[in-house]
Amino acid sequence: MPSERARRVPLFPLKSIQSNISLAFSLLILAAIVLTSLISYQLSVDAVERNSKGYIEEIIKQVNMNIQSYVDNMENISLLALTNKDVKYYISDNSYISAEDRRIYEKRISDLFQAILYTRQDIASIMVFGYNGRFVSDRRITNLNPNMKLSDQSWFQMAKSEGGKSVISSPHVQNIIQNEYRWVVSLSRELKSTDGITAEGVFLVDLNLSIINDICKNIDLGKKGYLFIVDNNGNIVYHPQQQLIDSKLRTERIADVIKASSGSSFVVNDGEGKRIYSVQDTNFGWKIAGVAYTDDLIASKDDLRNSILLYSLCGLAISLLISVWLSHRLSKPIKVLQSDMKQVEKGNFDIQTEIGQMNEIGQLGRSFNMMVSRTKFLMEETILNQESKRKSELLLLQSQINPHFLYNTLDSIVWMAEQKQHEEVVLMTSALAKLFRASITKDQELVPIRVEIEHITNYLLIQKMRYEELEYDIQMDESILGFKTLKILLQPLIENAIYHGIRNKYGMNDGIITIRGWQTDDRILFEVEDNGFGMTPEQAERLLIPVEGETRNQGIGIRNVNERIKLYFGYEYGIQIRSEIEVGTCVSISIPKLG
Repeated sequence: MPSERARRVPLFPLKSIQSNISLAFSLLILAAIVLTSLISYQLSVDAVERNSKGYIEEIIKQVNMNIQSYVDNMENISLLALTNKDVKYYISDNSYISAEDRRIYEKRISDLFQAILYTRQDIASIMVFGYNGRFVSDRRITNLNPNMKLSDQSWFQMAKSEGGKSVISSPHVQNIIQNEYRWVVSLSRELKSTDGITAEGVFLVDLNLSIINDICKNIDLGKKGYLFIVDNNGNIVYHPQQQLIDSKLRTERIADVIKASSGSSFVVNDGEGKRIYSVQDTNFGWKIAGVAYTDDLIASKDDLRNSILLYSLCGLAISLLISVWLSHRLSKPIKVLQSDMKQVEKGNFDIQTEIGQMNEIGQLGRSFNMMVSRTKFLMEETILNQESKRKSELLLLQSQINPHFLYNTLDSIVWMAEQKQHEEVVLMTSALAKLFRASITKDQELVPIRVEIEHITNYLLIQKMRYEELEYDIQMDESILGFKTLKILLQPLIENAIYHGIRNKYGMNDGIITIRGWQTDDRILFEVEDNGFGMTPEQAERLLIPVEGETRNQGIGIRNVNERIKLYFGYEYGIQIRSEIEVGTCVSISIPKLG
């Protein structure tokens, strides 16, 4: 059965490296030109759309200004009623007007309103409703609809809630006058007394919607573009296809317009075509939306596409010629590099390829030379590390079984047996057995920290039975007991503290060893501290530096532990020593967290 490598089909199945490079360059150039052409075309279309958006926004702003000017004129009319003495006296609760005088006031006010109507054909009616029950309009005789309750009218409620500010209602049928129903937009305003605090009535102006139609119907947004207006409740104030919307034959993006912020635009692309919506807010709560179809805005789309295509083809032809020339120029140094790589495959790491010009190929050759040199260095370093590891393992075996320690321990057991201290003999023998069982175990190098603590506990128990004056304290954070550590990590450090620290100063009198263990975010930390003789900083530094011909009692145990840690876990971990003469020594160990 053929191997996976034999069945693999090359991406460019050509024998010549020059042909492969030419084909690769041609495909890349073709893809780049196609992508560039598409991006150029899209950027051009987007530029036209952006300009169109700006054009639509300016038109909508102008419509907004016209409508706002119209509403401002209506508010000026409300100011006439607000400042007219007859109106204010007529609706005041503090005024007493006889029936005859009332007709006089009503005539004067009605004449004022009629004069306004003569100059404004877009106003359907003007009325004032006093909270004292009096009413007057632009007509001499006005009969209110008996089935209508004034307080239920939305324009009346809005005027009261705004407390003197003008409010614009949604388009509605005005039924306040008997037997009269008009489709209007109402501007209402609460009238205040002279002190500006007491509310005395509501002023109402009904506006014909024809003026809104006149403002909006002549707006040009292309052949299919249009403009529409909605109020803050989503009701349509103006739409050129109002009848189709009312009959459900057409839908409009009213919800999207309501959510859009003033001055923003959004694009819709559905069955009706791609179109741009531009939205402006009025000062009185309406939203004006302009809709333009991109097909109308980009009239020369086909010409633009053809021009880009022509230039792309010309660029492609020139680029292909350049790619053939470049492939020929690049093929020679690549073949040389390929030949040198085959030498490396055969195991020749002494080869260095020739570097010509410092272009991409030259840099590739330089990187190849660095890679070969680095590979050779790493291979040599690996061999040295393996040798160092084997030496460290040999030293570990030497440190595990100390003949003097074994002899002294057995001698202590014999002495206790002669003294008939049977329990002590059993205890020391059991501890010695556990100690050497852990020392000679070869099945695993990493053990749980609780196993290591048990090991040093047995070791310290034996030393305590030999030297009754020796004191020790093991302080281990219980949360670290499940993590892994190197086997027999702490015993050499404790042994060093006993024989080279405490015994040199006290002869085991008042000597104490403290063993601690805790964790940080990413490390396990141990400390072995004694209050022994101590050493100078220079002596502490030499304990971690290997010296030719040094014997065990000169610190080889500490150095062995340090080298084992670095070999297994990395050079960022290991041992640090702090010591002071006549004060003591503290050996710190850091290892990674291993579950």
